[in-house]
Amino acid sequence: MTSTHAFWLAGRQATGEDTLDVTSPWDGRLVGTVSLPTDAQVEDAVAAAHAVVDEFAATPAHVRAAALDHVSRRLVERTEEIARLISAENGKPLKWARGEVGRAVSVFRFAAEEARRFNAGDAQRLDTDAGGTGRLALTRRFPRGVVLGIAPFNFPLNLCAHKIAPAIAAGAPIILKPAPATPLSGLLIGELLAETDLPAGAWSVLPVPNDRMPALVQDERLPVISFTGSDKVGFAIMDSVPRKHCTLELGGNGAAVVLADYASDQDLDWAAARIATFSNYQGGQSCISVQRVIADATVYERLVPRIVAAVEAQVTGDPQDDATDVGPLVSEDAAKRVESWVDEAVRAGAQLLAGGKRDGASYAPTVLAEVPEDTTLACEEVFGPVLTLRRVESEKEAFERVNDSKYGLQAGVFTHDLKAAFRAHRVLEVGGVVVGDVPSYRADQMPYGGAKQSGVGREGVRYAMDDYTYERVLVLTGLDL
Repeated sequence: MTSTHAFWLAGRQATGEDTLDVTSPWDGRLVGTVSLPTDAQVEDAVAAAHAVVDEFAATPAHVRAAALDHVSRRLVERTEEIARLISAENGKPLKWARGEVGRAVSVFRFAAEEARRFNAGDAQRLDTDAGGTGRLALTRRFPRGVVLGIAPFNFPLNLCAHKIAPAIAAGAPIILKPAPATPLSGLLIGELLAETDLPAGAWSVLPVPNDRMPALVQDERLPVISFTGSDKVGFAIMDSVPRKHCTLELGGNGAAVVLADYASDQDLDWAAARIATFSNYQGGQSCISVQRVIADATVYERLVPRIVAAVEAQVTGDPQDDATDVGPLVSEDAAKRVESWVDEAVRAGAQLLAGGKRDGASYAPTVLAEVPEDTTLACEEVFGPVLTLRRVESEKEAFERVNDSKYGLQAGVFTHDLKAAFRAHRVLEVGGVVVGDVPSYRADQMPYGGAKQSGVGREGVRYAMDDYTYERVLVLTGLDL
């Protein structure tokens, strides 16, 4: 894994003048060297994508579907290799990296299926009013133009897939910018796409440094921006291009609510195990990881020791070891930030029940109780293996606590009460409510996105295709309906 990797410019390999070393956050070893595109090469990619907008939109569905199916199959064939690549550049334990490959397999398969049935059109009689006699409206969707997909480091394969697969399925050219810390997985998708018969110019994978991103964002030939990352950067992008169509999948402060009826030993064991796992998976570096547990007072004392024991049972260490549950964060700076937030909370009076120690880029799975509301940890997305616990006296208070956040991505509600589940769905200001499990559940075909500062628009293959396209109506006149 130490060769120099070319990037993909309008479907072909290319190299630039500068390079970027990708190192492992676990041990600092060199994973690979990536060639960076010059400004002129970026211009070539944008011009090529813009030039094929009409051609790609008119590409037969079976051509786009076949390409997507091909990528899905090739990911299956190379699962172990790709999982080890993800683990090396990202620090993700192999068990989670294999799962990420499996999800990307599904994303490309879902996209192939959607490509075959997308845009059949909806017919509407217009003679419901006298002025519409003999008229029929046929509504279809057409690409808005070239998509600029900006992907994050935490799911370096699957979140690249969530940008590029829906674009291809919808017939929209795409320029994918993978995260500078983890570009190798995105470049590998390019390798598989290059084996297909998609039109030249329909896609590029450009590892452009972040300081050169504003020029891409501002380019008028890229009318659609799909960004996954921090709320600060995402809203700065949207504010800078108010006339562009932006899909923003941003931060979260994921809450898991345990209601009073979820009270048997079996219930609490399940809740504790799921909470412990999904506050720490990916090193906590997931927008929907469990950061807050809000438990009814009637179950709180029985739940807390279960959570602490389950968190302390998480195996930390080398991400390339099959036994490891929790690897390092993406960088030592990221771990230092988490450390500073936890230390601040403890100084303010939070109770440290587990963890709280850093070793280089690794941070021990951590549990705190009764974190003061004005601390950074209580207000912001920690993006690390840290969990906070809070006792409440009622369902109403629990749901108010969930909503007492600037974020609103997903929430989990542990309950057996169907009416409580529907109340949660009505009341909670989030993009998704998961009943009987943690907020960290995501099916890649369902709509995924948030409310408030967690973003705008939705991912999930079909829903991203809707964001990449717009409705256009054809009115037929003089028909005998």
